[in-house]
Amino acid sequence: MKKVFSGKEVVKALRRIGFVVDHQRGSHIFMHNLERSVSVIVPLHNEIKKGTLSSIMKKVGILIEELSDLV
Repeated sequence: MKKVFSGKEVVKALRRIGFVVDHQRGSHIFMHNLERSVSVIVPLHNEIKKGTLSSIMKKVGILIEELSDLV
């Protein structure tokens, strides 16, 4: 199971579960899912920090294993 993810991988995984890109400001992608009424900001870094990734996953409601499967 993978523990380190890039911003592009997280965006790709979120798109697979229904999130769409709203807009981008600098190196940050703003995504939302209207069905779940959830918005997240994903930094397009080569390696997303553990705390940032944890916060995104908590908001979205998925586990690290699910994220690994989606990537």
